[in-house]
Amino acid sequence: MKTHTSRPIVLCLSGHDPVGGAGLQADIEALLAQGCHAAPTVTALTVQDTVDVSDFRVLDRDWVLAQAHAVIADVPIAAVKLGMLGSVEMVDTVLEIMSKLPGVPLICDPVLRAGGGGALGKDDVGYAMRERLFPIATIATPNLPEARILAELPDGSADECAERLLPHIRHLLITGGHGDEREVHNRLYSRDGSRHEFTCARLPGSYHGSGCTLASTLAGRLALGEGLSSAVQSALDYTWRTLRDAEAPGHGQYIPRRLPLDLA
Repeated sequence: MKTHTSRPIVLCLSGHDPVGGAGLQADIEALLAQGCHAAPTVTALTVQDTVDVSDFRVLDRDWVLAQAHAVIADVPIAAVKLGMLGSVEMVDTVLEIMSKLPGVPLICDPVLRAGGGGALGKDDVGYAMRERLFPIATIATPNLPEARILAELPDGSADECAERLLPHIRHLLITGGHGDEREVHNRLYSRDGSRHEFTCARLPGSYHGSGCTLASTLAGRLALGEGLSSAVQSALDYTWRTLRDAEAPGHGQYIPRRLPLDLA
């Protein structure tokens, strides 16, 4: 017997990570944990493991458009989550896709480098995202190194990067954890001047897919109708738990455990 679902559907435009720590698998697992359904559209293929990325290939724009348009024509989209784009052409592809989804929240995770440091796009991708995608996005979720690239401030603080980026986007969540502070400080900035700071205990080790997990969870919470500040708090809390329970299946970074053991 056919049953009808009421789960919000989130369109995910992200790359494929063959080790399953980041990218579309992170999106799918995080959204499932929120009670949402992920509609994964592949933007790029990568060669990477838990140590680092060694190569990537951005898909042809026609293939990405075909995937996204097929989904949009068939199911209602409650939010869109962006991950790895990898090229300026893919930035323009996303703009075309979003023209079919007026009013739908767009959550932008500016994936420019892998956790191991390897590049996942040329420098002009960050500039194109800032100039073309940020103005139509609800929120972007860069970590501090990514925010520095986007703001073109190599040694800028989170506050300085936010000041440079907020003219381009309504809300900006700059995540911490890349220094040696005892607590991780995650800062939510809004164009209206409001600011919220969320702190959590620093966990040992480094993690593969934490940014994807956070952005996907935030997209899910917004798709469920949660207010922005509350959704950020929910996403940060969930992501911290996935890192606390992370596992180390390979020779490199930990992989967040996004699902309970009976579902993983």
